[in-house]
Amino acid sequence: MSGDWPQGYAHLALGEVGSTLDEAARRFADLTGPTWITATRQTAARGRRGRAWANPAGSFAATLVLPPDDPERAALRSFVAALALHEAFVGLTGRPDAFALKWPNDVLLNGGKVAGILLESLIAGGNLAGLAIGIGVNLAAAPAPETLEAGAVRPVSLAGETGVAVTPGELLDVLAPAFAHWDRQFTTLGFGPVRTAWLAHAARLGETITARLPAEAVSGVFREVDEQGQLVLSTPRGLRRIAAGDIFF
Repeated sequence: MSGDWPQGYAHLALGEVGSTLDEAARRFADLTGPTWITATRQTAARGRRGRAWANPAGSFAATLVLPPDDPERAALRSFVAALALHEAFVGLTGRPDAFALKWPNDVLLNGGKVAGILLESLIAGGNLAGLAIGIGVNLAAAPAPETLEAGAVRPVSLAGETGVAVTPGELLDVLAPAFAHWDRQFTTLGFGPVRTAWLAHAARLGETITARLPAEAVSGVFREVDEQGQLVLSTPRGLRRIAAGDIFF
């Protein structure tokens, strides 16, 4: 850990695991506070909607375990994590214009997907016991494009796009304090400052995008993210607020 490691956060470093999200659920009862769980390799990593998440050698694989929160507020921490990743990437590469944030949970580099975020609730005794924030980053290499669904944003790596070699440990050393900073903003001042900062880095704001939902696809101009974290699209039928969906450009 670096000298800037945030007070009150622990780090559990593991070797090969199925997924850090599964380890978070398995080990949650033994954790005493906010904890970063990292792994050198994941054999069964997953993304949104249960999709497989490819993580080439040298990738960053981590889950941050946090105490329980109101479910609606907990979902907004995906924006906190995205801002922390953006800050970490800019600090490591010195390229602020290269990175953008894609609603609801991706970080883009030169238009390609370099990082993904996945939130899962931790349940104990039928009650919400905590929150797990899974984070995957293509540091050294990107997955093969053919492993993705049609129309998905092309995968890229930090090294491939910037020429900057970063180890998982080096990323964690800057990501952990960045997350702690933005999470303090969130817990003390609410979602407002986080929302404003996120929108300042939003990909395709003011442009036409498509949100694929389970029963339909909705296209419209990306107007904003509202106070509940919903995507707001301007469509021919008026404003449409979307709580969850897959976004395509």
